[in-house]
Amino acid sequence: MKTIIKKPIITEKATAQSETQNRFSFVVDPKANKIEIKNAVEKMYGVQITEVRTMNYGGGKPSTKYTNRGIVEQPVKKWKKAIVTVADGETIDLFNNF
Repeated sequence: MKTIIKKPIITEKATAQSETQNRFSFVVDPKANKIEIKNAVEKMYGVQITEVRTMNYGGGKPSTKYTNRGIVEQPVKKWKKAIVTVADGETIDLFNNF
């Protein structure tokens, strides 16, 4: 079985959203869809999910570096972020589950 949830995103903005709006952010498998993400989070943390938002990052124009060996183009790594909204009254404890 592939791992859908890679890791939680813990930034100032994500922490503020988790405290005020019950939204939690995760780095997920780029091939996973919203239904798979919802089922994985519900199974992993035992909470009810009301909404899933996804965003794809990277994979655009490669960065160009000028080195001693010539010009090297380095592709931008692709990754996917999911923001899940937890039902009212429930929460995810990101710091004790890992």
